[in-house]
Amino acid sequence: MIDRTLLARRRSLTRRAVGAQSAVWRMDGVLLVAVAALSVIGTLLVWSSTRTWAPGSTGLVKKHVLNVAIGAVLCALVSMVDHRLLRAYAPVVYLVTLIGLGLVITPLGSTVNGSHSWIMLGGGFAVQPSEFAKLGLVLMIAMLLAQPGEGSDRPRMIDMMFALLAALVTMGLVMLQPDLGTTLVLAVITGCGLVIAGVRKRWLVLLALVGVAGTVSVFAFKLLEPYQIARFTAFLDPSVDPRGVGYNSTQALIAIGSGEVFGKGLLDGGQTTGRFVPEQHTDFIFTAAGEEFGFLGSLTVVLLLGVVLLRGLRIARQCDDRFGTMVAGMIVCWLAFQTFVNIGMTVGIMPITGLPLPFVSYGGTATFANLMAVGLLQAIRIREQAFN
Repeated sequence: MIDRTLLARRRSLTRRAVGAQSAVWRMDGVLLVAVAALSVIGTLLVWSSTRTWAPGSTGLVKKHVLNVAIGAVLCALVSMVDHRLLRAYAPVVYLVTLIGLGLVITPLGSTVNGSHSWIMLGGGFAVQPSEFAKLGLVLMIAMLLAQPGEGSDRPRMIDMMFALLAALVTMGLVMLQPDLGTTLVLAVITGCGLVIAGVRKRWLVLLALVGVAGTVSVFAFKLLEPYQIARFTAFLDPSVDPRGVGYNSTQALIAIGSGEVFGKGLLDGGQTTGRFVPEQHTDFIFTAAGEEFGFLGSLTVVLLLGVVLLRGLRIARQCDDRFGTMVAGMIVCWLAFQTFVNIGMTVGIMPITGLPLPFVSYGGTATFANLMAVGLLQAIRIREQAFN
């Protein structure tokens, strides 16, 4: 009798988990497939671009696969949470990310590639709190601006001021590292949040002017590191110093152009195998796709990223509450901007800013943050499907 009862309970749990009315079937399958395909392509490119120099030939690939697996678990866990509950915990998440950013600028932080952005955990693992700060800022801005003022469909002025303060504190801590690329992503998240919330146009224009003035001030008062200024110099004219500041841009263009239409084939790219492109498994991984998979392979990567963005927009549009719409919309803006900048800097239309390509580049914290963002999109989708 006991065995039959336990068996019945197990069958009931199985039906709840994978039945027709379960959360699994309410997920956006197209979004999941696109993200999974990008992760597989990224793993292949990481293997190709590191196999000739990484410890044990497959050391970084194994770590990347582990990071993707952990990210997938985090994605699944986040997707099971009712996104409306996150509204209440948004300040806590935001505060935790600020603590992480604060720890980076203490002796616990470490410098990698010119940015003091990491906390080393040992065993070859490290955490970059600025990646989680993107999620924290998304939730905080959505919480502050989702509730319109009484008798209006726009957020209150005080809420907008608090949202801007939250953004400025986060960006200020990131700039202390300094990490210009992530700061730009945070600025885009903030701007998109204000637009989605329906802030009046005159305020948006004023904030845009303040942003331009701030950018000019950064250059006028030489607040950037020398290597960051050199990146802008190389962007304006890579031929000025092709063996110095223009080396990355020049080699990236050579790698992508050499792939032509069909590419040289996986593991057969001369630029990739010879390590001519620095940081090819992270910031410049799109050059490996261009060389080994060619134009068609690169186009496939772009199209898959486009699918992710379009499905995210669809989720935002179908959501019936302002908080969910804002969260989904800001996540899409974050991923879209980062995708444009990463691919743009490899083809010479954007300066080098050190932003990885979402779901493709090697990385631990960035992979976790990106997949958790997908989990948030799925959480919003699951709730809407259940309601409908």
